[in-house]
Amino acid sequence: MRVLLGAFGDPGHAFPMLALGSALVERGHAVALQTWRRWEDDAVAAGMTFAAAPEYQVFPTLEQPLKPYAAAVRAAVETQPVVRSFAPDVAVSDVLTPAPALAAELENVPVATLVPHVHPDLAPGFPPYAIGARLPRTAVGRALWRRTDWLIARGLDQGRREYNDCRARLGLGPLPWVHTGMSRSLTLVATLPQLEYPRDWPSWLRVVGPLMWEPPGARVDPPPGSGPVVLVAPSTAQDPEHRLLRAALAGLAGEDVRVIATYNGREPSPPVAVPANAVLVPWLSYSQTMPLCDLVVAHGGHGTLMRALACGCPVVLSPAGGDMAENAARVDWAGLGVRLPRRWCTPHGMRAAVRRALAQPDLRRRAGRVAAWVAAHPAGARAVDEIERWAARAAAS
Repeated sequence: MRVLLGAFGDPGHAFPMLALGSALVERGHAVALQTWRRWEDDAVAAGMTFAAAPEYQVFPTLEQPLKPYAAAVRAAVETQPVVRSFAPDVAVSDVLTPAPALAAELENVPVATLVPHVHPDLAPGFPPYAIGARLPRTAVGRALWRRTDWLIARGLDQGRREYNDCRARLGLGPLPWVHTGMSRSLTLVATLPQLEYPRDWPSWLRVVGPLMWEPPGARVDPPPGSGPVVLVAPSTAQDPEHRLLRAALAGLAGEDVRVIATYNGREPSPPVAVPANAVLVPWLSYSQTMPLCDLVVAHGGHGTLMRALACGCPVVLSPAGGDMAENAARVDWAGLGVRLPRRWCTPHGMRAAVRRALAQPDLRRRAGRVAAWVAAHPAGARAVDEIERWAARAAAS
């Protein structure tokens, strides 16, 4: 097959698409990836054709007001020549990157969707996505959450109307469903089924497991000693003041643990004090370093969380933004770690959360079972299988 992939360049969305592209190439398919230019060398090194995605203002400001999806309309038009030139059999677009999907549809190419996090469409009686509330335990709790269903439905319908207006500007027909970013032909959810609440899944959706990719990095060994190893892995996009990193290094300074910490290329200012039981580096390889660790402290970005659990590490999560609160709620529900609210992300709070996590061997055992599941169900192969079957059906219809 010839497969076009599209995702904007934030690591949380580009990395899973790079992983999917690599798996498709390994299976013998021709792949073109459209994303931000910063990932060009990595895409080419993996055997993909690279196409630079348009990079410009997406959200309106007072100085530059925009109609909803104005950037998507412009990007879709600019992406059409990429689709026409590569001539794919099918396309797979990131759930938050509508331009490649729209451009492919304009060129009559079947489109699938990749969701690089937990499924955002929650059933009635579930708490709203991303607010950090857990699945209710009782009928009373479910009834209370159902009282918010109308508000969620109203917002989703507004999003559908705005997206259909975008489609009309491109000459495409309206869609009758909400969550318009998800293809009803095939949607792949690249997360752990252990973090998905029990529910009936639609026939067009598949939970395939985490698609993990990382840029080159080195393994970092812990300081000498015999205490548990704690990795502090902050977000690459959130927490500009390095609140989590500072709280962890200060709070764990006197503990019987060995700390590996990274600031992921964003050097703290003012500098962070590094205690004797810790090492601080600008960058490291999670895949090589996490297997050495007993616990991972993070904000709760999906990619870092998937890597930690795939290595059998329970987590302490202190959400900072985006979908991190949702991920922390799922971890708490699944018994795979400890939640630390942002207001308690202090040296004292961090010390207490790490002590609590290390004192619960069940967390480690459950994380180990998740790691065994990941090893036995490689997400890249499962995703490619689904795409191949879907493409065969699309070609036959």
